[in-house]
Amino acid sequence: MKLLLVGHEDRFAIEQLQLQLFPDEKVEAADAPFSGDGAVSSLTQGKDFLTATATITYGGETAKASRRLALSKQTHSTRRRILQQAYFAAATQLLNKTPAWGTLSGVRPTKITTKHLLSGGTAKSADKLLRETFFVCPERRKLCIDASSATVEAMSLIEPQDVSVYIGIPFCPTRCAYCSFVSVGVERFSELLDPYLQALLREIEHTGKLLEKSGRRVRTLYIGGGTPTTFSNAQMKLLMETIQTHFDLSCLIEYTVEGGRPDTLDEEKLRTIRSFGCDRMSINPQTMNDNVLSAIGRRHTVLQTVDAFEAAKRAGFEGINMDLIAGLPQETVESYTDSLKRVIALNPSNITVHTLAMKKGADLFFDRLQLPSSEEVAQMLENSTELLCAAGYRPYYLYRQKYMTGSFENVGWCRSGFLGLYNIYMMEELHTIISLGGGGMTKVNFPDGHLERFHNPKFPKEYIERIDDVLKQKDEVFKLLK
Repeated sequence: MKLLLVGHEDRFAIEQLQLQLFPDEKVEAADAPFSGDGAVSSLTQGKDFLTATATITYGGETAKASRRLALSKQTHSTRRRILQQAYFAAATQLLNKTPAWGTLSGVRPTKITTKHLLSGGTAKSADKLLRETFFVCPERRKLCIDASSATVEAMSLIEPQDVSVYIGIPFCPTRCAYCSFVSVGVERFSELLDPYLQALLREIEHTGKLLEKSGRRVRTLYIGGGTPTTFSNAQMKLLMETIQTHFDLSCLIEYTVEGGRPDTLDEEKLRTIRSFGCDRMSINPQTMNDNVLSAIGRRHTVLQTVDAFEAAKRAGFEGINMDLIAGLPQETVESYTDSLKRVIALNPSNITVHTLAMKKGADLFFDRLQLPSSEEVAQMLENSTELLCAAGYRPYYLYRQKYMTGSFENVGWCRSGFLGLYNIYMMEELHTIISLGGGGMTKVNFPDGHLERFHNPKFPKEYIERIDDVLKQKDEVFKLLK
């Protein structure tokens, strides 16, 4: 579907909205007037007003809409807003439904409501902002505001000089069909586990010294992946001993290990992890349907998920997160809802509901197994909200991804007292995140609000070979943190 810009160059904002509103149409940039399906987004300036106009032809029908902005109120964001509003108003004349997130096409819609609440706004005024400016539906408005309320609560627990630490273990037992993360299966690359761990231990020791000199407090620590518990019990013990030796963990308010795959967990390993002060564990079934597990390449059973959960409870974990994905192949509304009910019955502290995102790096993108429709996924998410609220959970963080079924969202839900703090700090970019390991991305937050990003090598072999460069980069990061 063609897109022509006239009088402005804000292509990204319009392209992302076009992809969201017409998800089956590839965006094709046009540099001259055209015939047939496509959109023209224009911006003109008069004496007192800017006028944004969108003309869209789709399926042989054409619709047009305009929005105005007083010149005295123009900024980059207000110009972009009227361009998107005009496009949205034209597009919805041609569509048989209104998108749940309205004109919002970004990853973090909560940034709008969090900023509003922090500037003195109320939940009621935030709802009005989302409704009248961005045309967000009632259900998503409530999710967004509730998540922002949790963000405000999480912000009260940190100070400007605090940091969080992420340690990445990019290995998994096997690669899931929907996964686009940088991770490798140990079936083919098990020989990299030990050298990877040795390189990571060097980065931990080096970073620990830099943290000590900087005087920064580590508030949350998250060991993620991949699947960190792909490491053996002895390897996990060595990793966590090294963290304990070289990091000051006395100010931690949350320590998470992402167990992820139930087939990598046993009671001995869970007790080892708990013994180092880790108070939060993720055990992620994705579905409680064995047929769907098989379809997505996860070589564990529902029974193993339940056994791993019970073992984590016996090991002393009170904070346990469990992930589900709405929209997996061979899943139906009924089977997904059954999965959710079975997870709720286990009573974990946190449940994260993801919407399937079709990323190009995932095997599923190429295999194109039969997937639920966007209407079915919408019903799955509606059922999630209803059941989770009824069971006493509340949303605490929310984000969106490109190529997500129905342009919906991922939502973290928690019981009272179990905010997933690292998830909030990372997703809302509230303070500096120091990342270690393959694929890690350090985000340095500056007082003026801008960020600088530093990337570790993505793949384990590359990370091992370039560990000296990784350590030098950490030196550069901490020069900025003085």
